[in-house]
Amino acid sequence: MKKVLTGVFAISLASEIALAGGYKIPEQSLRSTGTAGAYFSSANAPDAAYFNPANMSFMKDGWGLEVGMRYIVLPSIDFSGRTLDPATTSFTANQNFSSEKESFLAPYFHYVSPKVGKLRFGLSFTTPGGLSKKWEGNIAQAYAKNFHLEVYEASLSASYEITESISVGGGLRGVYSRGEVEFAHPGGGYSISMDGDTAIKPGLFISASVKPTKELTISTLYRSKVDLKIKGDASGYFVTNPGPPPTIYSFDTSGNVKIPLPAEWRLGASYKWNKTTFELTYERTFWSDYEKLDFNFGDPNVEGSSFGEAKPKDWKDTNTYRFAVLHEFNDKLTGMAGIAYDETPVPERTLGFELPDSDGWILSAGGIYKPEPKVEIGVAYLYFMKKDRSVNNDRIQGKFKDISAHMLTLSIGYSF
Repeated sequence: MKKVLTGVFAISLASEIALAGGYKIPEQSLRSTGTAGAYFSSANAPDAAYFNPANMSFMKDGWGLEVGMRYIVLPSIDFSGRTLDPATTSFTANQNFSSEKESFLAPYFHYVSPKVGKLRFGLSFTTPGGLSKKWEGNIAQAYAKNFHLEVYEASLSASYEITESISVGGGLRGVYSRGEVEFAHPGGGYSISMDGDTAIKPGLFISASVKPTKELTISTLYRSKVDLKIKGDASGYFVTNPGPPPTIYSFDTSGNVKIPLPAEWRLGASYKWNKTTFELTYERTFWSDYEKLDFNFGDPNVEGSSFGEAKPKDWKDTNTYRFAVLHEFNDKLTGMAGIAYDETPVPERTLGFELPDSDGWILSAGGIYKPEPKVEIGVAYLYFMKKDRSVNNDRIQGKFKDISAHMLTLSIGYSF
């Protein structure tokens, strides 16, 4: 039983922390939300500092600022099937239950400076990852009763104009994350809670843009992998021998684990035809760096047990294909819409209740209104609908349904 409980512990904490990059939130601005994340090579607003710093060279000279807030809703996920009960080491009968509905707010801002010769600088604050998931009152809470993750990033960028049609850019990023995890067997066999955070870890990103014609822009961007070392506390108890009388081991210890936030590569092209811009973006995320999970504990009894053993994850690299259209109805109003197809990195054999993920489609739309030339306000909505996923592994034999997410973004921008 101890080894099974160890698996529960490792899977829950690992997946929660890994979501800092795995369940990433690419939509970090109004335009990105309204275009299903396709907004990239056409970036011509303060958010270019984050999405494509090379494009800052092509923007109109002057200061630029965008501040916004995203409201993200994760509806309940339905599960039907059988689950391995860690207490009995056997599968339950067929059951039907759902996760709790979750919601949270995620702010951001982007800033671009005036040109300094051929240089231009930018600053961004984003929340590029995060998750909140709860399963209560059913066997799923044995694996993921409650966990919450917040990820913050500050990035400083610069661009250099080589010619009027060629520009390069890049920057440094600092990433900080914190999270809480709780899981407990509904029969009382164990209860464990964890919390931790990271130091600010550095990363970098580089981009390049070429304009073969006035209407066409081709861009590429690379973000480096960031290795996060999560440090925190773990406490709780678990039954090592059911007895009678039962033997219970309680612990309150420190711990750490290293998790990679994978590298990302983007390639995109945009074409402006009259007042309409078409944008196509390909995104590759190198999740195969997440091969295993290895915890280190301050308590030698925990470290020497199977809790301290490395656990395989074996995630795979993923592709995302994005397309969007932006149209200027007049000098004051711009509309946008997007569609994308996103792959999951999680293989069937390691998928669990902490991240019931699958491939899915993204649909979005939005609008930008300029009450005066230097001010803009906007709203955008995004819907992420994932495919139902059947799972047959050593912990789950069933199907997850109604996997989805909603995002509403409100923003205000000012140029001077």
